[in-house]
Amino acid sequence: MRYRTRVTAPAALLGTVAALSVAAPAHADPETGAPGPETLGDPVFPSLGNDGYRVLAYHLDLAYDATTRLVDATATLTLTTTQELSRLSLDALGLDVHEVLLDGVPAAREQAGEKLRITPAGPLAARTTATVTVTYTADPRAALAHTAWVPTPDGFAICPQPNTAHTVFPCNDHPSDKADFTFRITVPAGLKGVASGRLVRTEDLGDGRTAYCYQSREPIATEIVQITVGDYVIKDRQGPHGLPLRDVVPTARATALEPALALTPNLVSWIEQRLGAFPFETYGLLPCNNDASNAFDFTGLETQTLTLYKPNFLLQAEKSIGSHMMHELVHSYFGNSVSPATWSDLWLNEGHADFYGLLYRYERGWADSLGLTTMEARMKDTYARGDQWRRSSGPVAAPNEANLFDSQRYLGGVLVLYALRQQVGESVFGAIESTFLERFRNASASTADYIAVASEVSGADQSGFLRDWLYGTKTPRMPGHPDWTVTPVSSALRQPQNRTDGHWHDNSATL
Repeated sequence: MRYRTRVTAPAALLGTVAALSVAAPAHADPETGAPGPETLGDPVFPSLGNDGYRVLAYHLDLAYDATTRLVDATATLTLTTTQELSRLSLDALGLDVHEVLLDGVPAAREQAGEKLRITPAGPLAARTTATVTVTYTADPRAALAHTAWVPTPDGFAICPQPNTAHTVFPCNDHPSDKADFTFRITVPAGLKGVASGRLVRTEDLGDGRTAYCYQSREPIATEIVQITVGDYVIKDRQGPHGLPLRDVVPTARATALEPALALTPNLVSWIEQRLGAFPFETYGLLPCNNDASNAFDFTGLETQTLTLYKPNFLLQAEKSIGSHMMHELVHSYFGNSVSPATWSDLWLNEGHADFYGLLYRYERGWADSLGLTTMEARMKDTYARGDQWRRSSGPVAAPNEANLFDSQRYLGGVLVLYALRQQVGESVFGAIESTFLERFRNASASTADYIAVASEVSGADQSGFLRDWLYGTKTPRMPGHPDWTVTPVSSALRQPQNRTDGHWHDNSATL
């Protein structure tokens, strides 16, 4: 789940970001290759991502200066071309690019809008591997049209979802192009650098600085990368089956946050019984050292292997946080291990996270925000709102940028999963879930992929049933509940929570 403030940048700053910056005069002959398309055609973010290549791996080398609070960085991308390219582009915004090398040779560069265009001295052949190295400086406090940076008093964290990883590092910023990641984070004495994956090496640089090197065992989508610097204590504990758990906690708040952190092993055990073994090499929480309302206006973000939280949320009693902690944990399966093929498939992430988060809540007898204590009662209430939500937020699997994180993608997604379970039975539904997760592990999957798996595993064509639920403008009948009714659409009815005044709101039913 992600919720974040969007800040509108001053026009002068946006003009600076888009300014032309040429590092070398070499240009490819346009007759011997074509520029790579500067889009992957996402239905929600049509300008996001780039085609003509796929990224195999990123190595991010970041150095934080506590005096200037700037980050000097080098991003090295190993990619493979899918066509002959006279030029390729990366997503990039707010990065002060100093140099671009292509296979070690300086390449011409141009920053235009949110694209970094790279022109090699000669065209890149199709189906070949290349290395792009970008050296740049970033200011985590810069005012941009949108940003992933979360400045803190002692450093920063990042929240890249859905479309802002490229304010931290140049990338192919789309979940359909997952890649391997390694990180090297250099920090001054008294601070720690942490990233997604496992710590593989610590380097004492002999000048009061330390470099922390991390590697991810599985590929990561750019929108769920985590990199953080701060005055942290690393708290290690063991999860089920020896799973290493590590929490990255502000030193001054470690004792107060311990009761929440200690809940994780049992949460992992519960979800493993339903979705199988935890899909990554480690898991833990990152209570970011900033509770200010203007720092970020979300509760949790499922950055891979290290979920980002607002610390004050985790200071509450278990019954107030356990359901949402399960929501974020479920994203390790739906959203991280299996990423959305496009942003219109977000319901697969959020619907599943809320589905299991609510099941966890109701098993423990904790009332939800409406005072309801069973899944059936909550789904009956949600069902009644169905036509209204379809009118105001579109069908569950057909969002746009403005309503992407509305309740329709959360509770609306839960309602679809509940209807499918009613249709096929609990045991078949469980088999659908496990098959989908296994088949698309470490990859991206679409709504059509989920429908295909549901049909295959159930032994019956579920495409008509699920398409009505996911794309219809009217709420279908609920299997097993012929008495349930949908409230007629009215402007007086409560709307699903929506983005207003530049903010995203907490729309998860697990809160």
